[in-house]
Amino acid sequence: MSEAPEVPLPPWRTTPKARGPRKPALSQEAIVTAALEIIDAEGMDALSMRRVAQRFETGAASLYAYVANKEELVELVVDRVNGEVHIPVADPERWREQLRETMFAIRDVYAAHRDLGRATIGTVPMGPNSIHSTERLLAILRAGGLSKRVCAFAADVLSMYTVMSGLELGGPDAGHGSTDAERGAYYARIQEYFASLPAARFPTLASMGTELTTGDGDERFAFGIDVLLLGLIAYSERES
Repeated sequence: MSEAPEVPLPPWRTTPKARGPRKPALSQEAIVTAALEIIDAEGMDALSMRRVAQRFETGAASLYAYVANKEELVELVVDRVNGEVHIPVADPERWREQLRETMFAIRDVYAAHRDLGRATIGTVPMGPNSIHSTERLLAILRAGGLSKRVCAFAADVLSMYTVMSGLELGGPDAGHGSTDAERGAYYARIQEYFASLPAARFPTLASMGTELTTGDGDERFAFGIDVLLLGLIAYSERES
């Protein structure tokens, strides 16, 4: 079958104008996603309601139908990120290994989001993902035979250690350089400085330059976990 020939429009009709691309649809989920993308790319200081609104080609006032203010937006972002952390169901036979795995998971998730860890300082995350994560972390600690009071204090210490370690690892200028060579040069200067200190006044520092400036982030983080675990195990044995 042959195609029908094109028929010109009547002179009183006009060709419809081509529509431009639609603006991104606004929703709380989309706003949180946009905010997290800004943080990942530029850090917490770059986040503002105006910057988020620009992603949707609208004004900041349009966002307030979905989030009350910047503070609530940051809380929602933190809860989104806490939902990325995998925490296993507590197993009394493996609680030590599970706690170690969980701490690495929390650190790595926060390290992947630049300096978002700053938003957790002095706060108690209360979103649904955060509550779920806290429940599972406490369950692992309880599976180790720790008292409720020790578990409560331990959760606080473990959260600070993991999130702040992630902040140090993922924040701007982490490791004092963007390449292995730059970081190596930085620590070499520190090591040289320690070695140059007057041994009579600083005998310990002068003799420990190598030890103070070696060991990668994972090795040092794992050492911190071991220190915390040994303390918790001691509590567990004392209370059993």
